[in-house]
Amino acid sequence: MRNCICALAVVLAAPSVEAQEVPVEEVTLANGMTVLLLPRPGDPNVAAGWIAKVGSVYERPGITGVAHLFEHMMFKGTSTIGTRNIEQDLQLIAELDQVKGQIGVEEGALLESYRLGQIDDPSDPALRSPRHQELIDQFDALLEEQSQLIIKEDFSRLYSGQGASGMNAMTSYDFTLYFVNVPANKLELWFWMESDRLLNPVFREFYSEREVVHEERRLRTDSTPTGKFQEQFDALFWQSSPYSWPVVGWPSDLEGITREEALEFFELYYAPNNLTAALVGDFDPAEATELAERYFGRIASGSGLAPQPRTREVPQLSEKRMHAFAETNPQVTIRYHSVPDGHVDEPALVVMGQILNGRTGRLYRALVEDQEVATSASGGQAGFKFEGMFELNGTAKEGRTPEEVEQALYAEIERLKTELIGVRELQKVKNQNAASNFRELQANFMLMYRLLMRDAYRGWETINSDPPLYESVTAEDIKRVANTYFTPENRAVAIYYRKESDGPEDTRLAGLDQAERQQVRQMQAVMESLGREQLAEFLNQLEQNATQVPPENQDMTEVVIEMARERLASVGAESR
Repeated sequence: MRNCICALAVVLAAPSVEAQEVPVEEVTLANGMTVLLLPRPGDPNVAAGWIAKVGSVYERPGITGVAHLFEHMMFKGTSTIGTRNIEQDLQLIAELDQVKGQIGVEEGALLESYRLGQIDDPSDPALRSPRHQELIDQFDALLEEQSQLIIKEDFSRLYSGQGASGMNAMTSYDFTLYFVNVPANKLELWFWMESDRLLNPVFREFYSEREVVHEERRLRTDSTPTGKFQEQFDALFWQSSPYSWPVVGWPSDLEGITREEALEFFELYYAPNNLTAALVGDFDPAEATELAERYFGRIASGSGLAPQPRTREVPQLSEKRMHAFAETNPQVTIRYHSVPDGHVDEPALVVMGQILNGRTGRLYRALVEDQEVATSASGGQAGFKFEGMFELNGTAKEGRTPEEVEQALYAEIERLKTELIGVRELQKVKNQNAASNFRELQANFMLMYRLLMRDAYRGWETINSDPPLYESVTAEDIKRVANTYFTPENRAVAIYYRKESDGPEDTRLAGLDQAERQQVRQMQAVMESLGREQLAEFLNQLEQNATQVPPENQDMTEVVIEMARERLASVGAESR
């Protein structure tokens, strides 16, 4: 099963080693698609990827989550990949769309009854009309017929059969990225497969994949201790900006997005003039250019520029606060509205974040080591394409409160606002950034990723032009931006308290410390959402890895295994 990566935040940071230029050759095809070429002889592999300059902020209410849904759909094959009979496949897809439209009418009637308070749960099968159930049965029969035509995971199989590895994708607020590592002598395969899924996509299994995404949301958000609270905090922090909704989408939208709406979104944002591809590795640029023109060049250009998000965040006028009780250690999150990627103040905010962050950073030294008020503390700037934020986090030590952590974080902010950063402290951070970035640029995959990500923001050239901006940040710059953005009326605060169990504490947790109890509760939540087969596989992995667990975690592992066995037995009893 392909592992879907959903990136919720990208922090542009770190200047590179001084005078280090990344020698990229840029090719622009006639249809507007950009191809970035960076040959590196020696390694017989190529890190290959392409980026669609579209993420969740390009959506609208009603279709939130569609950008991430498309990440899934792009692996469902084409007219030649993933099917045994394309004509029959397309006919079934058309019939499925027609029946789904009729089901939508029935669902709309139930939603109207729910809106009027006439029913409690519009998804209750017992409330369906005979016609509604008949349509669902018809839809399921069509799905079963289509399943006989589908070649599962065909896209992945073709790549791995030719020695490619690491095929995956990710969706963020601002972009969607697809990537794979291919042998240098299989570069033409990459051009053909990637262009084919752009030129001849067949979004088969659309409605079943919509349910897969919904399940992903349940696992990653609904079933985690703080997932839904974090979504609520996002919606509180962003008043008008589209960054307020989650990348994975709202549940009601995931249940309602139609294939027609998704196709319209694809036509707008997956046109070649909204795409950039990149190759880093052992290849001949002339040959790669010829292949790009032959394969990507056959895709028709879009009718115009893809629509950009219009709504911007309105200025915040007063502090916002949220208090939540969750099955987590007491903690605090503080956010300040800051600046988007490329803003003149961003370099100073990024460097400030690096001064605060890490084991040698100010927050850890002050809150964890000196004051012993927290077990962890961090902070940093996140500059997205259209907005930005600076976030501080701290987890309270046993016996201390999140309010104490909050005040300790403010104290460190006040130091930044009133005292200049020392020359040695500032230069140490710059040196660490330069060394880290230099190492990062040596890896083909990371360089490919950075080039594409930057091109989705302000252009790949910033990988060369940004480092001097970070290197030139002064102590005065940091003090100025701290006073500009770190004001009470510009912040939102989330306080998390530990939720007491509704029933008696499980006696098996008595011998575990608080951190271990938290981990067990999180695993319990995951197990509750798994089906029988998934649960059996989960238990099997636990039992196989039990002997490799460190002695200090053996008690916790035994508790989790016992709980998994109990859950599996109860699921089995329910199914009989």
